[in-house]
Amino acid sequence: MSKPSTSVDVVRISTKGPGDVSGLLRLIETGQIAPETIVAILGKTEGNGGVNDFTREYAMAALCEALSQHLKLTPRAVEDKIALVMSGGTEGVLSPHLTVFTRTPAAQGANGAGGKRLSIGIAHTRDFLPEEIGRVIQIEETVAAVHAAMRDAGIDDASEVHFVQIKCPLLTSERIEAAAHRGRKTITTGAYASMAYSRGASALGVARALGEIDGAIEEERILKDWDLFSSVASCSAGIELMHNTVIVMGNSDFSLSPFVIGHAVMRDSIDLSSVIEALKSAGLGLADAQSPERLANIFAKAEASPDGCVRGFRHTMLDDSDVGSTRHARAAVGGLIGGLSGTGAVYVSGGAEHQGPPGGGPVAVIARV
Repeated sequence: MSKPSTSVDVVRISTKGPGDVSGLLRLIETGQIAPETIVAILGKTEGNGGVNDFTREYAMAALCEALSQHLKLTPRAVEDKIALVMSGGTEGVLSPHLTVFTRTPAAQGANGAGGKRLSIGIAHTRDFLPEEIGRVIQIEETVAAVHAAMRDAGIDDASEVHFVQIKCPLLTSERIEAAAHRGRKTITTGAYASMAYSRGASALGVARALGEIDGAIEEERILKDWDLFSSVASCSAGIELMHNTVIVMGNSDFSLSPFVIGHAVMRDSIDLSSVIEALKSAGLGLADAQSPERLANIFAKAEASPDGCVRGFRHTMLDDSDVGSTRHARAAVGGLIGGLSGTGAVYVSGGAEHQGPPGGGPVAVIARV
């Protein structure tokens, strides 16, 4: 693969609410971020993370409106240019924030960075019909989009991919009814259940794209065969789109970024050793983990163990009729990682179907070299 060298920068910005873009605008106005270099923004918003979590859409609208003025584009065009992924749910100590990724061409004649460095690429699938969500077609379209994002990032070795963030659609009663009106049947008639199907199919697409799973995946295995999973996929479903937005992060020879990325896989929600392993894979020790000069951010998936136990002891996350299991899981993993990193401004997303082993999930670390 031949690709011009680029440099990727990462900035974490605290927010006061889902519509707060003041921190980002301040960095733009002071020249610390050039808006035309922004390639992706990952955000945590304080909604419930469910079907009716409109904080995600609100945050996206606020970002698109604010950036449109600087980029001289319509808000819709901003959404097409920049990969925007908002993940709802900041339970426990998790803190609402944005992580902004910029990508600039390296200066002509710039020397190499001395090893592979952080690179990022984005892609989008086409819009899905409601009856396609959670089915094999979503897997296949995701495979193509991941490959496209890898090319955009200048990564041709799947082993150098350490995190794949996907924002995927969900079903609403209107979408289900529209499919039925056309004589089509959706994978489920439950809006909340559709989030799991969409996340699961998207994650399996990542696994197929990166060679973690060989061969075709039958539809009957989605949300059934938990031996199938990706070690780097992080998928979040939302009402605000009908396609998959794909962000691939890895290390590349084409990057002159001051950052690197590494990852590990948590086997359950209290797997501290795997978080430490992820830190080490990015060149960080425990003392470095609480240094904002070294740690850019930690990204993790959280899931309640489906057998109702964590290491032989019963948990009640699946039986709580007041608080959803994904909210419990986010709070648990957020507390674990927040305690280690010294901040609640870490990106922890709930619902890890086919994203890591059952009850666990990928955890990725971006660090300054």
